[in-house]
Amino acid sequence: MKKISMLAVVFAAGLFVANAQVKTPRPSPNAEIEQELGLTEIEFEYSRPSMKGRTIFGDLVPYDKIWRTGANSPTVVDFDDDVTVEGNKIEKGKYAMFTIPGKEKWTVIFNSNTKKNAWEYDESTEAARFDVTPSKLAQPVESFTIGFDNLRDASCTMYMAWETTKVSFNIEVNTDEAVMATIEKTMAGPEAYDKYLAARYYYENDKDLKKALTWVTEACDAMPDKYWMLKWKAEIQAANGLTKEAIATAEKSKTLAAEAYKQGYVKMNEENIAKWKKK
Repeated sequence: MKKISMLAVVFAAGLFVANAQVKTPRPSPNAEIEQELGLTEIEFEYSRPSMKGRTIFGDLVPYDKIWRTGANSPTVVDFDDDVTVEGNKIEKGKYAMFTIPGKEKWTVIFNSNTKKNAWEYDESTEAARFDVTPSKLAQPVESFTIGFDNLRDASCTMYMAWETTKVSFNIEVNTDEAVMATIEKTMAGPEAYDKYLAARYYYENDKDLKKALTWVTEACDAMPDKYWMLKWKAEIQAANGLTKEAIATAEKSKTLAAEAYKQGYVKMNEENIAKWKKK
């Protein structure tokens, strides 16, 4: 009878837990941050513990011991294309990001096993490990923060900040290769706007200017009233040494931009015209 009574108590307790309606906030709330880098998407899922008057590094988070880089579960990053992190090539996919904080250096680790926590860490599934030098912040950061800075077409800086410590490292992607692949695929049967985009990319990245001129001319012939396309056509003409033609195209772009009340394009065309007339 006592066994039956004990089982009944356990069963009843389970029902109370299953039917609990009270919800309370997490001490370290979950967060997600997404960043587009060139044509690559990077997403971090992590938790954000706060200082709450505590000493963090060297105390709450010990030095020289592996840390899940947040609270609760390990921080997870998802790269939707291959990347290079501080010179380490990492294939697209999801990774747990662990760190080993230190006074003079931090070790950053990407591990393909996103399920295991710091106390059960497995080195056999590491994808990359590297050291970085932390910097000291003038103002403390209350809640652990992950972010991105110095965004370019093919690189950015990822940083972690908490208390008065900031740790940063570089992420690079092969944006040019990805863009060129889309251009080569699309140019087999391109629409006018695709030609414009390809021409502009070639011009801005010092590629074949004659090919860029052919594409932008075809795009503008198909869509002759697009002042922004004409503005770029004029610049590509000038880069090909066709100054007189560039001025005429810029004048047309300026007129269309004025009719559309786009003063920014009016000004850019005026500046280009004045510059080219001096040649």
